[in-house]
Amino acid sequence: MRSRSGWLPATRSIHTRILLSYVGLIVLASGLSTIAIREVLLIRLEHRVQASVQQEFLEMDLLVSQGSDPRTGAAFTSVERAFDVYFQRNVPNNEEAMLAFSDGKIYRSSMTRFPLERLPQPVMERLGTSARTRAGGELERFDTAQGEAFYRIMPVTIGNDRGAFVVTFLPIEERAEIADLLLYSVAAILGVLLLASACAWLMTSRVLGPVRQLTDTARLISQSDLTRRIPVTGRDEAAVMARTFNAMLDRLEAVFRREREFIVDASHELRGPLTISLGNLGLLEHAVTDEEDRRRTIAIVSDELERMGRIVGDLHLLADVAHPQFLQPEWIDLEIFVVELVAKLSALAPRPWQLDEAPQGRILADRHRLTEAVINLADNAVHNTEPTDTVALGASLDGGDLRLWVRDTGRGIPLEEQSRVFDRFRRGAGAQSRYRGTGLGLSIVRAIAQAHGGRVELVSRPGAGATFTLVIPDLLRKGWPVGQNLDR
Repeated sequence: MRSRSGWLPATRSIHTRILLSYVGLIVLASGLSTIAIREVLLIRLEHRVQASVQQEFLEMDLLVSQGSDPRTGAAFTSVERAFDVYFQRNVPNNEEAMLAFSDGKIYRSSMTRFPLERLPQPVMERLGTSARTRAGGELERFDTAQGEAFYRIMPVTIGNDRGAFVVTFLPIEERAEIADLLLYSVAAILGVLLLASACAWLMTSRVLGPVRQLTDTARLISQSDLTRRIPVTGRDEAAVMARTFNAMLDRLEAVFRREREFIVDASHELRGPLTISLGNLGLLEHAVTDEEDRRRTIAIVSDELERMGRIVGDLHLLADVAHPQFLQPEWIDLEIFVVELVAKLSALAPRPWQLDEAPQGRILADRHRLTEAVINLADNAVHNTEPTDTVALGASLDGGDLRLWVRDTGRGIPLEEQSRVFDRFRRGAGAQSRYRGTGLGLSIVRAIAQAHGGRVELVSRPGAGATFTLVIPDLLRKGWPVGQNLDR
């Protein structure tokens, strides 16, 4: 026998709850329908009984008011004689009985087609009392061993002679037919219920299949295995949910893959300075005796440690991009800002620095972060140009967006490398031999642009230089609340 704790999870599942709700609604609707059908059939039965009784009363009334005594050819002079003629001419309907009372006592009866041989004595006394005291009435009831019976009393008066005509019905056959009909209805409802439950189970299993697959896939997913996906068929809500979940897994897999690549690259980049530093420190301790060699060894170690510090600082900056306080926006006068940038960049290296364009206008952005991004672009340009190559800075406003570019006439970037230059620790061919960098500068530029809701564009051709363009939308248009971290 299944324990109660084993049943609880089953009853809590959405599959079971939907099925139970569906079955409950069918049972409720079927029960109400059965009750309504029964009541309608009983009301129709009562109307038929009422119609039959009324017909008997009409015939009796016509006989008394317009008929004549066959013996005399004249009108009836007593209720007994009228009763005799009526009972001779009329036969009760099936399950019907007719009784005649004179002076409160039974005079005649016709019960040949009535289900009972005689009426119970209490009923007869009740009818006799009603016949003396009532002037007529509605359809009434009395109980018998075979069910409820209907009766109605019609007063009959001829001169000073008074009597009562009673018609009673005990509709056993019709009630049995109603009971059989209800039984068949219940059987049919049970059959429909079983069929509907099976269909509902199959339908909910089909509809909730993606949910189960989603749950199973989520259980099987680990950091080392994000390749599982939910099979998707159709275009309904379940298929949309499965596609959305698969898209989320795609993004997670991409994030974890990038993180693994980042860890591998960071480990590789930091391993070099660490190896050099540890090796030189070992020499310093055991092999270096000359003071000049000692100073040279310390300088090498210091340079490598400084390079490690720059790598860690750049990684810290990239990690801070997601922080809500990463940007500190302020209103920037673009003409002044661009001119100041050219002055700062000219100190990086001896190059023919050039100002392409300085627009007039203001934009809401982070001055410090934009300066940092431009300096990184300029530093990249310096390392990929010769002293005679031109490095230029320019800016323009395009539909409210700031386009801030750094271009050079250096060696350019091959097309196959352009899609990867913004990745962390990615450096162009030959860059390692030309200069020592962290490989994070362009990643930082892209992160700063994306933090502003913008992007970085690259146009380059080998031997024709490169142009990096920061496209920065006005933060006010991007919904940045006025007054939040805003320097007025």
